[in-house]
Amino acid sequence: MNRRHFFSVSVITAFSLVLLPSIAVGQQKSLKDQLVGTWTLVSWEQMNPDGSKLQRFGANPKGINVFDANGRVFVMYARPDLPKIASGNPSTPTPEEAKAIVGGAIGYFGNYTVNETDKSIVFRLEASSFPNLLLADQKRTVVSLTADELKYGNPVPISGGQINYVFRRAK
Repeated sequence: MNRRHFFSVSVITAFSLVLLPSIAVGQQKSLKDQLVGTWTLVSWEQMNPDGSKLQRFGANPKGINVFDANGRVFVMYARPDLPKIASGNPSTPTPEEAKAIVGGAIGYFGNYTVNETDKSIVFRLEASSFPNLLLADQKRTVVSLTADELKYGNPVPISGGQINYVFRRAK
C-alpha cells in the first residue's frame, strides 16, 4: 500500500510540474492589461538624427500617463521650472512666457489600442495642446514593461528623432 501511495503521489507531482508552465502562460496578462493604470514620467529624451539629445521637459520632468481599461488615455508632461505668468491671467502671457510654456508642456487625451503582436500602442487623439498631433494616429513601441516600469519609444515624432520615455507605476 505504501508503494502504491508513493507511486500515486509521485505521478501526481510530476504531472503537476509538467502543467505548471502551461497554467502560468494561460494566466499571463495581456500587454493592454499590464498597461492599465497611472504611470509617472521618469524621463523623456529625444535622440536627434545628428546624435544630439534633447530633454524637452528637463532632467527631472513632471508627467503622467493614464491608461484606463476601456481604451481611454490621458497624457500630461511639463518642465518643473515653467514660468509663472506675471499678469496672473492665462490669456495674457508675455511672448517669452508663452514660448516657454508651449515649449515646456504638452497634454493630450483620446483613445488607445494595443497591438499585442508588435508590442505597440496607438493613440487616436481627440484633443491636444499641440494640435498637429491630431493629424495622424500616434504610435508608440513598447521596449519593456514590468509591474513597476514602462519604457516605450516614439519612432516617428513630428519634431525630429526618436523619443524614448520611461515611466514608473504610480503608487
